[in-house]
Amino acid sequence: QVQLVESGGGLVQVGGSLRLSCAASGRTFSIYTMGWFRQAPGKEREFVAAISWSGFSTYADSVKGRFTISRDNVKNMYYLQMNSLKPEDTAVYYCALSTYNLGGSWSGSSPSRYGYWGQGTQVTVSS
Repeated sequence: QVQLVESGGGLVQVGGSLRLSCAASGRTFSIYTMGWFRQAPGKEREFVAAISWSGFSTYADSVKGRFTISRDNVKNMYYLQMNSLKPEDTAVYYCALSTYNLGGSWSGSSPSRYGYWGQGTQVTVSS
């Protein structure tokens, strides 16, 4: 089994920055795709970003140029650096693990391909 724990959420003003972290434990995960998703109240969970074991990454259009996903395979940690935050970025953010390979025909955006999820961390952007 794999356990994922997010941290780093909080309250930030518009234009501010936050860095989310996701700690993975359990099975060796370096061959997996990791993704970040978010869910705002009353909305469906949506894709934010994904990164492959080799560092290839994809992003939702809404966060391109503002968010950066990264991973540290030695520490079993994943990160989401969020800059220039907007009120519409307010949501619960989840990290997730997939055994599918990112790239080719898959952009990493399908929640159904992720088998492991963290508990989520709240991000609130105030105006």
